[in-house]
Formats: sequence, structure tokens, C-alpha cells
Amino acid sequence: MSALPHLLKKEFRQIFRNKAMLPIIFVLPIVQLLILVNAADFEIRNINLIVEDLDHSRTSRELYGQFEASPYFRVVGAPATTREGLDRLDHDKATVFLRIPAHFERTLLATGTGSLALDINGIDGQAAGLSSFYITRIVADLNRNIVVRERKGALQTAGRVQVKERYWYNPDLEYKNTMLPGLMVLLVTMVGLFLTSMNVVREMEIGTIEQINVTPIRKWEFIVGKLFPFWVIGLFELALGLTIGVLVYRIPVQGNVGLLFAFAGIYLTVILGMGLLVSTRTQTQQQAMFVSWFFMVIFLLMSGLFTPIENMPTWAQNITLFNPIAYFIDVIRLVLLKGSTFSDVSRHFGIILLFAIAVNVLAVLSYRKRAA
Repeated sequence: MSALPHLLKKEFRQIFRNKAMLPIIFVLPIVQLLILVNAADFEIRNINLIVEDLDHSRTSRELYGQFEASPYFRVVGAPATTREGLDRLDHDKATVFLRIPAHFERTLLATGTGSLALDINGIDGQAAGLSSFYITRIVADLNRNIVVRERKGALQTAGRVQVKERYWYNPDLEYKNTMLPGLMVLLVTMVGLFLTSMNVVREMEIGTIEQINVTPIRKWEFIVGKLFPFWVIGLFELALGLTIGVLVYRIPVQGNVGLLFAFAGIYLTVILGMGLLVSTRTQTQQQAMFVSWFFMVIFLLMSGLFTPIENMPTWAQNITLFNPIAYFIDVIRLVLLKGSTFSDVSRHFGIILLFAIAVNVLAVLSYRKRAA
């Protein structure tokens, strides 16, 4: 009779008795999904803006009003002089300093063009770029309605080409719809990688690994018994994340959830194999945690969660071809937001299956060598 059922029962009991693992299993998902989704938002709001209006015209007042109405800016006053405005930037009392020059409207009416002076705190390059982008959008909206010429005493607006955008799969450009699926991948990965690597090393630390090695338990039963509980827990974490995403954040679920769990099952096999591989190369749980975190940070930063892979250098894009997190993030977004089918993500399935075979074969061979 196989000892595997008894080994699995023992592993589940050991996991739920471990006070160090329980917070990672139950507390981490709640904190990560309820807090990080709102904190990890690349949209910037309430940017402190000061405006020096030297024109005092209808156009300058209209522009000022649009900044006040914008959710991205918070107008914190008007400096008396340009020097005062620059001082506020120096002392972090403002992030953006906009100057509307004298005769701005008159020049605009006469020539059809006008210039604005803009000073932005560039310490945070991403925030500075977004601030400039938001200002450009507001000025572009003003251009659509601005009066540029006068004929026979009657003001007329110039004919301008207007572009009406339509965003597919995420019409309102809701950032949570993009960020939450990626955080669910992060959650599943952390639970699978950290807990697996720590669990096997823990057996070595307390000395029970030698007792198991002298029992009739076969190596494949030992490895399956160690990995399968965390495979189940990983799928549970994904289900919990989807539940929170739908009930709390109202993220759309356009595709087949079963397809998503099928991919997650193979993906978890890759991550658990990596955890097993780490555990065979480390001596303590602390070492296992540090090594796992090292690879986790690299995979995460190069996964496309925070920055598009297309924006990376060519050499970095080539590295992401071996990054399992990048494939899972792509699949979960395609399935949830776009409603992709198996034929759309079959390439992802094939690659992640190859990863699973390669990593687990390497982990098993490494474990045998250590146990010998």
C-alpha cells in the first residue's frame, strides 16, 4: 500500500501547525490584495500646482479653471513673483510651476500659437513625465475650444481635427483592472516559492529528514508529499484573489476561469520545482528565504507588471523569455480582460509546460545527489 496518502495527511497537519506559515497563507493575501492594489497605482493625483498668471485674460482664467477642476492637480496658490514660485519648488511646497506669460491671449489670437512656461520637480522621473502628460492633455482640451480669430466683430472658432479615443478591453483605463491580476500572480508565486523552499529545509534543520530517508517511503512519494499541499494552497490563493477582485474591485471576468486555473496548475508546478531546487542548495530556512527572494525580485521586476516588456532593452526582453511570471501575468490579463481562449494562449501553455518539466527534473536530480 502506498504511503503517499499518509504522507500528505502528515504534511497538511504540519503546515497548519506551523505558526510561521499560517500568516503567509492567510494574512498575506488579504494585506496584498486590499492594500497594495490601491497603493501600487501608477496614476498620480493631487499634484501640487502653482500658477503664475501674468495675462489675466479670459483664456488664462479658463485654463486656470481647468486645472482646478482636474482630479490630477491641486492648485495650491499663485506666487507673487517668478522667484517665489521657483523657491516653492526648491522647498517642496509645489511639484509643478506653470507660468502664463503676459499677452498670452493676444498672441494666441494673432498668430494661432502661444507658449507656456512649465517647471516640474524631476527627482521622480516617472511622476514628472506623467505631470507633463496631464498638462498637455488639459492644454489640448483647451485648444479645441479656444478662440483664435475674429471676423467682422464676431468671434469664431477655428476648425480643428478632433480625435476620439476608444480603449478596448479596459474602456475606462481602470488601473486596478491591470494591477490586480498581476498582484494575484505575485501572491501565488510568493506562497508557492517561499513556503516550498522553507518547508524542505525545515525538515533538515530539525533532523526529521534523516528519519524519513531511512523509512520505506520512496523518493517520488516524498517529493509529491512535500509539493502537493502547496500546489493546493496556491490554487486556493488564486481563488481567494479572484473572489476579492470580483467582490471588492469589480474586475471583469471575460474569459474561462477554468482555463486560468489550468494554466495556474502548471505554473505552480514550475514554482514548486524552483522551491524544491532552492531547498536542496541551502542549509537553513533563512538562506532559503534569501535565495528565493533574490530570484523573486528579478523575475518580478522583469515580468511586465510595472513596466511594459516592450520598453526594455533587447537583452532584457530576451531574458524575459525565461521568466515564468511574465507568461502568467500575460495569460491572466488576456483571460480576465480580453476573454482569450485556449488557442490564444496555447503558446504560453507549451512554454510553461516545458519549464515545469525542466525545473522539476533538475530539482529531483539535485535532491537525489544531496540525499546520497
